Amino acid sequence: MNVVVSIGGSVLIPGFADDRVEEHAAVIEELADDGCSIGAVVGGGRIAREYIAAAREIGANEIELDTIGIDVTRLNARLLIAALGESVAPAPPETYEHAGEVLRNGDVCVMGGVAPAQTTDAVSAALAEYVNADLLVYATSVPGVFDADPQEDDDAERFDRITASELVNVIADIEMTAGSSAPVDLLAAKIIERSGMRTIVLDGTEPERITSAVRYGDHEGTDVIPEGVGDEPTYWAENER
Repeated sequence: MNVVVSIGGSVLIPGFADDRVEEHAAVIEELADDGCSIGAVVGGGRIAREYIAAAREIGANEIELDTIGIDVTRLNARLLIAALGESVAPAPPETYEHAGEVLRNGDVCVMGGVAPAQTTDAVSAALAEYVNADLLVYATSVPGVFDADPQEDDDAERFDRITASELVNVIADIEMTAGSSAPVDLLAAKIIERSGMRTIVLDGTEPERITSAVRYGDHEGTDVIPEGVGDEPTYWAENER
């Protein structure tokens, strides 16, 4: 089974004293030992936002700001690589071609950003499409996809299941609201829609939730169901508790 896991920077590294990096590494190693081919994409999180804010104050333009953000995602990726040891490529790939080569060689691939104006949400979706992944998992700081930003709207309701086209519409509506934050960005949602990629959006602050989602399809997040397929996933049906 080929899996791409997108790990938000604030989920992986909520603070430098936190042990979440090692916990996520343990999850990736466990899935790899189960025979999964694993590509992980790491976001920038709070650290990237702080660097970007500082650079903006001293006059950096948007492309320069994007490049700073990419650099931070790659540093975060290197932390996860260090925790994984020998089972992983030693440096974050900077292209999808390189990432695909790493995965074809049987190694775990951990990468950050790729290009300006493209978030790691979109990088994750594009990598999953490039390597024909069976599953894309977004480990975020929110427990799924909601019909509004739950941080802005107390009445926001979570979707258990949603189609990819519905995801695009929901994300577009959320992103149009000033100050709101969507669990994945619009470009990522559109890549998921065009690729027909089965996707799960879940709360990744407890990394073992990723294991349950990949192994058994068990999670309390949102399943994004490709058009024209059944509601129930089939590629983990052989796994039994």
